[in-house]
Parts: sequence; structure tokens; C-alpha cells
Amino acid sequence: MLPDILTPKPLKTSHAQPNCSTCSLRELCLPVGLDEPEVEALGDLVNHKCQIKRGEYLHRAGSSFKSLYAVRRGFFKTCVLEKDGRQQVTGFHMTGELIGLDAISTEQHTCDAIALEDSEVCEIPFTKLEEMGRNIPPLMHHFHKIMSREIVKDHGVMMLLGSMKAEERLATFLLNLSRRFFKRGYSSSDFILRMTREEIGSYLGLKLETVSRAFSKLQEEGIITVSNKHIHISDIDRLKSKVGG
Repeated sequence: MLPDILTPKPLKTSHAQPNCSTCSLRELCLPVGLDEPEVEALGDLVNHKCQIKRGEYLHRAGSSFKSLYAVRRGFFKTCVLEKDGRQQVTGFHMTGELIGLDAISTEQHTCDAIALEDSEVCEIPFTKLEEMGRNIPPLMHHFHKIMSREIVKDHGVMMLLGSMKAEERLATFLLNLSRRFFKRGYSSSDFILRMTREEIGSYLGLKLETVSRAFSKLQEEGIITVSNKHIHISDIDRLKSKVGG
């Protein structure tokens, strides 16, 4: 028997119609400038909400690409399985972000997407999204901006892994989370890490013990306070200085 984390399960769906016009994530997911009829049309495009329990798959590497998924609630990691059986984490995705962009060019998902906590996504059929984009130019322009942002993020990760020391990598990672939480209306200095230190290490290209040492050093210097998975950033300016600009 494979462990639960490796066994894909069918998504639990809710056919209650999502309402994009009243969704609290509207400003994150939708382009500015859409009028109400356009927002309602986009809401009609969304098939249904999918509920994914912690440890379950949203999609598997190699599966056919049909839809994008907007994270309505929760946290996901994307990862690929190495030949030796290790998981290489390629990203973390939170509320208001899109998952599935990796599959557009090949029409197959290149990675697994796994829920790090009980989560919910809105499924957006891609062919229908393309059709709607032809009639609503701001929508497709917004989508292109999202794809460009993903490319920039990938470049940033490559620079992170290629030129930064362990402490710099962890500082950059925490600052990135801080900005993303702030953008969603949450505290930028107090948050819970949904991922393990081992998963952080996989993403940053660091060993588990190296990640633990980097956390300890930042705490010893009074820059952060760590309590289990709760992070408090005590001095964000000093944390930024760790990155060296």
C-alpha cells in the first residue's frame, strides 16, 4: 500500500454556483475594470468549487490539462518526484493564486499539486476561458500578466538557488510570504507556516539541518521569533538587510 500522501483521491465537488461578484478574493483573481455583466459571465464560467483535504492531490504530474484552479481557501505545494523517490518542491500557492499554469504549453501537468491543509479551489475550464478572453480583452490581458509574473518568479528562484547563502535564501522566502499575506489582508509579521521545514529546504535547495540552523540564527539575532510553525517577524528591516538589497 502506498502512503496516503502518494495516493490520488477524487476531488469532492460542490455544485453551488460560485459568485465572483461578491467573492472576497475578487481583487486578487479578477482584472480591474470588468463591469458587473462581465464579472457575472466569468462567474458562470466557473464549473464548481472543489474541496481538497490535507494531503490530497489537486492534480498529478502527467495528467491531462483541462482546467486552471483558483485557490479560494487553503494552501498547496507543487512538486515533482525525483528518480530516487524524493519529492522536489517547486512552489507554494495560497489563497487568490492560480494553479495549473504549468500545463498550458504541453497540455499535461508537469508536477503534482498537493493540499497542505484542508482547501477549496474554483475550477476554471481553460478552453472556455480562452473563448471568453476573445470577447473580454481585459480578462486575457490580466491572464497574460499572471503568466508573466510566474516567469519572473521562476527566474527569481533560479537566482535564489544559484547565488545566495542559506540565511539569505530563508530571509527571501520569509519576506516573500510576508508580502503575499499582507496583500491578502493578513498580518505581514505574524503567520503560520503551512509547509514543513523539510519542504522549505526542498524548495530552497537546502538540507533540513541547514534550514533549522538558519531559522535558529535569525531567532538568536532577534530578527524573528519561532514557535512551532508560528513565525513572528520582529525586525523586518533587518530581515531585508539579510538579502543584501
